[in-house]
Amino acid sequence: MTDSANGVEVAVVQTAPVIMDREATTEKAVGLIALAARSGAQVIIFPETFIPAYPRGLTFGTTVGNRTEAGRADWLRYWQNAVPVPGETTEAIGEAARQAGAHVVMGVTERAEGEGGTLYCTVLFFGPDGRLLGKHRKLKPTAAERLIWGEGDGSTLTVVDTPHGRMGSLICWENYMPLARMAMYAKGVQLYVAPTADARDTWQATIRHIALEGRCFVLSCNQFVTKDMYPKDLAGYAELAASPEVMCRGGSAVVDPLGRYVAGPVYDREEIIRARLDLDVIAASRFDFDVVGHYARPDVFTLVVDERPKRNVEWGREPSE
Repeated sequence: MTDSANGVEVAVVQTAPVIMDREATTEKAVGLIALAARSGAQVIIFPETFIPAYPRGLTFGTTVGNRTEAGRADWLRYWQNAVPVPGETTEAIGEAARQAGAHVVMGVTERAEGEGGTLYCTVLFFGPDGRLLGKHRKLKPTAAERLIWGEGDGSTLTVVDTPHGRMGSLICWENYMPLARMAMYAKGVQLYVAPTADARDTWQATIRHIALEGRCFVLSCNQFVTKDMYPKDLAGYAELAASPEVMCRGGSAVVDPLGRYVAGPVYDREEIIRARLDLDVIAASRFDFDVVGHYARPDVFTLVVDERPKRNVEWGREPSE
């Protein structure tokens, strides 16, 4: 990267929640935001479903055709610690962002109380004035995640304007959906936030590909979690017996628009990963490849994105509408 005054300081926070405890995890997040800001961070990124946890290793007592009461009890605990948006948790994170004077991207399990109580895997965007700027709900939970989270719709393919460029997010394996990526590129994303629960080596190939394909900075953030961090009074705690001591090893990283690591990947510890991004690299990288510009072929390929909110019930509409 070249030295440029057109830069931004970022912090990718690889850490663990206080599992199944919304208030304690929020308090931890507030402290980490302040710590990252003291080192000059202007953009601060947290992992997928940081509040209240990514419930790795738990089944919630579910097998095909059967659910247990003990599993329902663990599920209720997770639901009770999920995050209403807006609510007290978003106010606390927003105030921390305001005090830090930074953009904060926070992964939560969202409890959509006004929509029936379904949970969503959600990313929240906060501005340096503390406002909640928008959110993105995961479009397609993966495998057993579908027991936990509902599916988002196109109305939350959110990209927010910042002084450092346009910032948006796809979560974990959404990033394997080519059309979802293309929608983000078409929105002009420059700071592409990819929170994840995937700590495999293959995830590194994914984020480097996205950086090259989108000619954007990719900020990927994962948790570092060990088995002893789980509450011992979970009904399903015994399910973790066969799990490794390190439940998630991290792998958070920052990649530039030419697929080069700026920072990380970092494994096997909690760490605030700091990097300075030279934003001029974005324009320079698009000299020979611009996926939605001179390298596009709209005469051959067309993508239609439906961003209308989808509801099961529409009130006050005539049948002919």
